[in-house]
Amino acid sequence: MKPTKSLSTTFSAVALALGAATLMMPDMAHADSHVTIAEHGTMHVTKSPTCGCCTAWVALAREAGYEVETTDTRDYVGPKQEAGVPGELWACHTATIDGYIVEGHVPFAALAKLLEERPDIAGIAVPGMPGGSPGMGNDPSARYDVIAFGGKEANGKVFYQAGL
Repeated sequence: MKPTKSLSTTFSAVALALGAATLMMPDMAHADSHVTIAEHGTMHVTKSPTCGCCTAWVALAREAGYEVETTDTRDYVGPKQEAGVPGELWACHTATIDGYIVEGHVPFAALAKLLEERPDIAGIAVPGMPGGSPGMGNDPSARYDVIAFGGKEANGKVFYQAGL
């Protein structure tokens, strides 16, 4: 009878270990994405101190694994002009990361594409405040364009289409 009990105990221990390893796999994959994101440094976001949707976008960026520093300002125009964001692409907040400008409620899949592909552009923007974009309801099925600007490969070109 002891061999059966021992075998049962061993089987239970192995099953528990395999179960724990399986549960950890999504976290390990997530940890790998954090390493990749961390390589791009800290994202700096300039926003209004009273804008709830900007605060929501920053919270989502942190959830996605980005390290984010914010600067609150009532000067809506200055940071956009300083960054060279074309007026027709303005949105509520302006961010910079790893040499790129990120204007408005850019989805994090577009941001990841930007940082991975590293096109010769100044940045990307989601003009205005489209409903369903991150910080504006965060609906993955919402459809809107992310526009590239500046550099050799841009100026009004659609960089990413959300919701497709």
